[in-house]
Amino acid sequence: MIEDKNQQRTQLEDLGEFGLIDHLTANFKISQKSTIKGIGDDAAVLDFGKKQVVVSTDLLVEGVHFDLSYVPLKHLGYKAIMVNLSDIYAMNASATQVTVSIAVSNRFPLEALEELYEGIHAAANVYGVDVVGGDTTSSTSGLLISVTAIGEIDKDEAVYRSGAKPNDLLVVTGDLGGSYMGLQVLEREKEVFKVNPNNQPDLDQYTYIIERQLKPEARKDIITLLKDLDVKPTAMIDISDGLSSEILHLCKHSKVGCDLYEDKIPLDPQVISTCEEFNIDSTTVALNGGEDYELLFTISQDDFPKIQSNPNFSVIGYMQEESAGIHLVTRAETKIPIKAQGWKNFKG
Repeated sequence: MIEDKNQQRTQLEDLGEFGLIDHLTANFKISQKSTIKGIGDDAAVLDFGKKQVVVSTDLLVEGVHFDLSYVPLKHLGYKAIMVNLSDIYAMNASATQVTVSIAVSNRFPLEALEELYEGIHAAANVYGVDVVGGDTTSSTSGLLISVTAIGEIDKDEAVYRSGAKPNDLLVVTGDLGGSYMGLQVLEREKEVFKVNPNNQPDLDQYTYIIERQLKPEARKDIITLLKDLDVKPTAMIDISDGLSSEILHLCKHSKVGCDLYEDKIPLDPQVISTCEEFNIDSTTVALNGGEDYELLFTISQDDFPKIQSNPNFSVIGYMQEESAGIHLVTRAETKIPIKAQGWKNFKG
């Protein structure tokens, strides 16, 4: 949290727009056969042959989606890519390319943007995607990052939100609530730092949940695993806005109801202990926290034996007829209607 005030600063006006683009993207190499032309022309050229193309885009705004007082720029670059790749994987597709656009104010020197792009570069390398273009412009209100992700998928293999059926099982990958609780810890330490800038936070007991917030991982591995298990979900979505919101999306598009079982929701021990410390209900955090970037999907009961013993998956619910409604079945075996209380854009 303590910034080195003596860092070398290169003014962006010294490079100009095209010089800045050339500088920031010099290390990006082409690895996908489908990338015919990447950065350096008016548009990227991609050849998918018989594949279908999947495209998703997200915008991250300073002060709304991230706080640079505790978010390292390198982590932010990495996360910006993950947010978009997660959407591609939620379609059961493979991510192949991304474009990255930024709007930046003159308070950012070149070295700050180099850090941001180091994170972007690291994410592209780890996930095997090509950075094929983007845009840069000036901003009067801080940093904005827009990423568009492109993927490919064989025909008839795409999974939509609309395919769930009554009697399907509701499955989630990984565990939930970690990102939100990591954010709570970082926000608390920010307030402590304001009071005493010399205070050095001890975050050792929060390493997992802070990483879930600052450096999430999109679940590319799950798409491969599902294919290996010969399981095609009937519907799928990624968990960006909270489990409750995503369940409501699935049910709305599929025209089904759902029973979600509270005692089946996967929680990491660090999430549980931190919830106790903050006096927050862990189920509420799992339902509404968001930014976990796990995959939520439905499968036919016939496929249950294929995933039954796999530690990557938790069966957390059961899809019903639409008329049955959408409920949380509590540990006390009472039913509570599920409402979306996670992230809401444009809230007051």
